[in-house]
Amino acid sequence: MPLVTTEKMLLDAQAGHYAVGAFNVENMEMVMAVLQAAEEMRSPVIMQTTPSTVKYAGLDYYLAMVKTAAARTNVPVAMHLDHGDSFDLAMQALRTGYTSIMIDGSHDAFEDNIALTRRVVDACAPSRVSVEAELGKVGGKEDDLEGGDGNPFTDPQQAKEFVERTGVGSLAVAIGTAHGLYKGTPKLDFDRLSAIREVVSIPLVLHGASGVPDDAVRESITRGICKVNFATELRIAFSDGVKEYLRKDPDVFDPKKYCKVGIANVVETVKGKIAVCGSAGKV
Repeated sequence: MPLVTTEKMLLDAQAGHYAVGAFNVENMEMVMAVLQAAEEMRSPVIMQTTPSTVKYAGLDYYLAMVKTAAARTNVPVAMHLDHGDSFDLAMQALRTGYTSIMIDGSHDAFEDNIALTRRVVDACAPSRVSVEAELGKVGGKEDDLEGGDGNPFTDPQQAKEFVERTGVGSLAVAIGTAHGLYKGTPKLDFDRLSAIREVVSIPLVLHGASGVPDDAVRESITRGICKVNFATELRIAFSDGVKEYLRKDPDVFDPKKYCKVGIANVVETVKGKIAVCGSAGKV
């Protein structure tokens, strides 16, 4: 089926009290793996790329792969720009054919974040492409994404004002997660999440979920999270599969052989995340 936007996908998740997994894809093999997992679990799915991934191959390359994957299935698939770091990149993704766009102005001042987000929302509205924004600063580092320091948590009243003034479709909130690998077990501020949910009606997004305990992810969904982002764990799964094969057969020269193991690892990882999100069987 054709690519879909995330608007209905996330509103359905909100009404059904589950979340949709959003998985960062780095190559064709990861696209294939995410689709296979979504089909086996009968779950809607979001595939996404960060600015650094886009620089590696281009928006058109990644869109072509995901569009081809979506055409082979009746599982809803959306193509999302993760952490779009400028208006220009957001517009490039829109023109290329991405069906969901994040504009991340979280490192800007509050008013500047509002202005940038509103500009992207207005530009995407004629195409009915959903826009995600971020308020607060998700910590850690992934690719060239730097997290926030000091007190990066999302303020509920600011979140309410931000959503009202921007008209954004979904909001990524900072409640204690971080990008990349955790050094210890992350402690999420569930009370803050509940407070945000009380004053914000649109779907909420959890970034930095790789490494967050499953029970914590489930609790976040119970309290209003409708989209959960996973990146690092997929990269580790794929790389571990390739390395495992190369250890056993260091003379191999056919990439298809070791990539199959990487694909299998990613499939199992994604299936596990879909189960945690509660979206299995929702197609």
